[in-house]
Amino acid sequence: MSQVVATRSVHTSLPRLSSGSLQHRADKLKPPSFASRVLPRGKSWKGEATAVFRATTVTARRTLHAEPKIIPVTPEDVPVELQQLGDASVAMWSKPTVRRKTKIVCTIGPSTNTKEMIWKLAEAGMNVARLNMSHGDHASHQKVIDLVKEYNAQSKDNVIAIMLDTKGPEVRSGDLPQPITLISGQEFTFTIQRGVGAADCVSVNYDDFVNDVEGGDMLLVDGGMMSLMVKSKTEDSVNCEVVDGGELKSRRHLNVRGKSATLPSITEKDWDDIKFGVDNQVDFYAVSFVKDAQVVHELKDYLQGCDADIHVIVKIESADSIPNLHSIITASDGAMVARGDLGAELPIEEVPLLQEEIIRTCRSMGKAVIVATNMLESMIVHPTPTRAEVSDIAIAVREGADAVMLSGETAHGKFPLKAVKVMHSVSLRTEATIAAGEMPSNFGQALRNRMSEMFAYHATMMSNTLGISTVVFTKTGFMGILLSHYRPSGTIFAFTNEKRIQQRLALYQGVCPIYMEFSDDAEETFSRALSLLQKQGMVKEGEEVALVQSGRQPIWRFQSTHNIQVRKV
Repeated sequence: MSQVVATRSVHTSLPRLSSGSLQHRADKLKPPSFASRVLPRGKSWKGEATAVFRATTVTARRTLHAEPKIIPVTPEDVPVELQQLGDASVAMWSKPTVRRKTKIVCTIGPSTNTKEMIWKLAEAGMNVARLNMSHGDHASHQKVIDLVKEYNAQSKDNVIAIMLDTKGPEVRSGDLPQPITLISGQEFTFTIQRGVGAADCVSVNYDDFVNDVEGGDMLLVDGGMMSLMVKSKTEDSVNCEVVDGGELKSRRHLNVRGKSATLPSITEKDWDDIKFGVDNQVDFYAVSFVKDAQVVHELKDYLQGCDADIHVIVKIESADSIPNLHSIITASDGAMVARGDLGAELPIEEVPLLQEEIIRTCRSMGKAVIVATNMLESMIVHPTPTRAEVSDIAIAVREGADAVMLSGETAHGKFPLKAVKVMHSVSLRTEATIAAGEMPSNFGQALRNRMSEMFAYHATMMSNTLGISTVVFTKTGFMGILLSHYRPSGTIFAFTNEKRIQQRLALYQGVCPIYMEFSDDAEETFSRALSLLQKQGMVKEGEEVALVQSGRQPIWRFQSTHNIQVRKV
């Protein structure tokens, strides 16, 4: 189980703003700069303030000068004092013990595919185990699935979801007897003939490669580690000039700047892998190179025919997906900002803008969103991250991502546990500076006719105003997910009597999924749930929580009845 942070009250006596009008609440969505949180207005780094700083989004006063602490739960963790910042929103709640809200997805590979490492990753903060079907075989992935399920069966207070990431229609170079050094200015050829691996020519695995490129196109190898300009082509070969050289190894990924391959998004291998996922009851599919919504509908129809309850996460990583972004996300259950290939097919300066847009679109639709690729790339070989990587994690958290993802860092890196701990501590620290209750101004448009959405909204306002956590009981996960996207200040304790739903909820921001058998008596179930939370140290005696009864499937209520209660533990 990952670290928790016991956050106490606001240490400010500055004037506060009331919640105000709807327009005022929309204005609050514009996040202030980090510097404005560290220094009051009117202060410089060297001088004293001459103007009065007015704190934003403060809805309740609390006891002064309390300092939050990170409480270690594993021997490797070192207690760290968190310094309170000048914004009252750093500590909206005075009582609840609050976990890290942003979830961590870890790719499992040779560095982490043992029982010992999966257990340690889970304790360090992993919430979702990702299987990259571009590498390994079904036997190796089966081993990982079995180990994760074994962990889930043994763990009393933590759960790990399983995400199967399809290979997709990747264009790769062929096998080479040994790496080739490409030098800027030299000529080099790619051919669709199989089995070619010479110093000046190598095969590609895509028969239409010649038809997809034109003279003047820029070919990128390994996401831009090397680049070649197309000069001419024949019936079976593409002749290039090396622009940026480097070491070319076997089976390297190829992109054409500004273009996507005309391959189908789901290949025959992908369908085999998807069936493998159905057989093993994975929780999520991450579908590579989705270009339009039709691909998502096709996969969901297949899953429905298999009676498989698996959510579909679309990977936004191709140039063709951007014009169809809205329809693709609408059809899916969430999106992954796959910045590697996205930055190869599109100008690299567009990537941060697209990341923000994708996150904003997912938030407005109530869909999960994961930020992935190169987040702690240097930690594949180094024990500490670059400062830019730390900032990258913080930006993703502040923009509202449900989860951040590690790829090579945990799959084949030298320091997988340290990478997870860095991601955990940076996420937790950043969350402490985010004002409670920030949400997209247009959130809820897709669900505006549902009563459950209104109750989720008011439960969130109650959590933010009273500084309390939220308890919800769900059989489908719907209400837990809906509450997550409103981003209440306290933890969302989502009780479910379905193991699959517990695992699925592990991806969503701020949700602590807990498995518990429901009885026919509502009060008896409520009492057991609150006792369990108190026993595990998640709430304290005398603490208040908001108990929400709403959602798609009524539990202990009539279909037309929804309610929110405030209960004292």
